[in-house]
Amino acid sequence: MTGFLPRTLRLDPSDTVIFDPAAAPGEWAVPGAFEFWDEDPAGMAGKRRQAFRGGFLGLSSFGWSTLVEVAAAAAAEREAAVAALAAHIRTRHGAPDDDAAQAAALEEIGFAESLCEGHAPGTVLALSRSVEEGEVRERFRTLHLRDTPHTSFNALPVFGMVTVDGEDDPVERPDLMNLGDRA
Repeated sequence: MTGFLPRTLRLDPSDTVIFDPAAAPGEWAVPGAFEFWDEDPAGMAGKRRQAFRGGFLGLSSFGWSTLVEVAAAAAAEREAAVAALAAHIRTRHGAPDDDAAQAAALEEIGFAESLCEGHAPGTVLALSRSVEEGEVRERFRTLHLRDTPHTSFNALPVFGMVTVDGEDDPVERPDLMNLGDRA
């Protein structure tokens, strides 16, 4: 039987800069909020904070990934993911025994599978994690291709200068494509 699980996706090298460690592309993944169970998010900084705010946990490296994609997982792949996660929960988080670690891993894998329900393979998922009223909240969203691809990459509206206090200066449009060419 084949089901669906999130699999880490890397569209650019940014995960290797913002996470320590970054998950490799193609790892089975879970949201992984349990990794922060005994930490105060207000005290997190740097790469740990980035992992808390928007990382999926890869189940081979136990590194982090910003994006995952819905992917078909054979029964043996699912079992291997559960086993890897259970071993991690037992050794890193001190589950009292193998049965408790297995139960926790099955619950987390079940949640990850539920995120894939109703989505076609290849659908990209992202998450944001925050603390609201003392509770950790996770929000998941799907990312879709544009109906019409963006074609004018010389004019992306990333930065723009606006006039303030009645100034009549024209709006500046920096040339982002050539910023690195300056000596």
